[in-house]
Amino acid sequence: MTFQASKQLLLDIPKWILICALIGILSGSASAFFLVSLEWVTQFRIQHDWIIWLLPFGGFLVGLSYYYWGESVAKGNNLLLEEYENPKKVIPFKMAPLVLLGTLLTHLFGGSAGREGTAVQMGGAIADQFTKFFQLDNSERKILIILGISAGFASVFGTPLAGAIFALEVLYFSKINFKSILLSFLVAYAAYFTVEFWEIKHTHYSIPVVPELSLNNIIFTLIVGILSGFAALLFSRSTHFWGSLFSKNIKYPPLRPVIGGVVLAIAIAGFGFTKFSGLGVPVIVDSFSNPNQWYDFLLKILFTGFTLGAGFKGGEVTPLFFVGATLGSALSTVIPMPIALLAGIGFVAVFSGATHTPIACTIMGMELFGIAPGIFIAIACTIAYFSSGSVGIYKSQIVKGAKYKLYQKFL
Repeated sequence: MTFQASKQLLLDIPKWILICALIGILSGSASAFFLVSLEWVTQFRIQHDWIIWLLPFGGFLVGLSYYYWGESVAKGNNLLLEEYENPKKVIPFKMAPLVLLGTLLTHLFGGSAGREGTAVQMGGAIADQFTKFFQLDNSERKILIILGISAGFASVFGTPLAGAIFALEVLYFSKINFKSILLSFLVAYAAYFTVEFWEIKHTHYSIPVVPELSLNNIIFTLIVGILSGFAALLFSRSTHFWGSLFSKNIKYPPLRPVIGGVVLAIAIAGFGFTKFSGLGVPVIVDSFSNPNQWYDFLLKILFTGFTLGAGFKGGEVTPLFFVGATLGSALSTVIPMPIALLAGIGFVAVFSGATHTPIACTIMGMELFGIAPGIFIAIACTIAYFSSGSVGIYKSQIVKGAKYKLYQKFL
């Protein structure tokens, strides 16, 4: 290494530590504010359930805001993936407040959506602003996008290890160097501890009983993994289907969530499907101890796909948790394994299949549920990854590796 290269390395270390600290603190604080606000609007909706009838109005506000001010950031998470693969211009900062407002409106009025997309987009938009401030080139800007995804994911779910790995794996480790890996972990923990500093509490789950690793239990886990993969495939295709249907048949974008809101309000409030509105965290928690109906996971897929396809804002990951946990819980009536274990396996396995991230999902499962069920979680996440089809929830995601080769060869 030349003297000049050594000097540059020494200068880079404090620079990137500073960048990670800034992104971690800012993204973590944004996520903390988002989580507090999300809890407030959720509780308000629960206490005033009549507000679901105003879902078309909320949809109109979301649609108008993106039509007039957010066209350049409407792709959401897909924009982050596209800018990573082919950097063109800095992601507008307005992505952060727009997706925050849009998600809060969606949840306030009862739409079925998640929160991961919001946190990741806020993190990505915040991180990319440092491109100009630190005069970074395109290769360094790729690192910023990784850091934004990592910080957003780690802070909103309270899983720093999974957040760091998710940011790398969702990009299929494409053109990622050792420096990116280290910085991804650093920013994930910075964001995580920032949320802890703001005293924001995350939902806790428990798998109290883990059976022995017998042949029968491995076979049962493989079955759950396959079914989770199919559920992930159905979720992804459902979201893309409704999005395509709305865009083809309703040319004026702000009108899409209005019409979607009318249908959702009638279905949710008129027919008593309120358990499928919002995040559905209480249902997820309950699924670890009480068996769900076999169709609950299908209805959540339908409501979430329709909500997001109509143009409402929010993430897909928590609904994926809902789908997986209720699927696993329902399977407890026919599979002789502990209900909490089946719910936990489904929780992360469906997520693995829909995002093509089995490593991150396995780590997340162990962060949330402990090390004991780790082998069951790893098996299910891997099988779900292979059985979920070639298209996930992110259209712009590059799918490579063993899964890509498998589907190219046989399908």
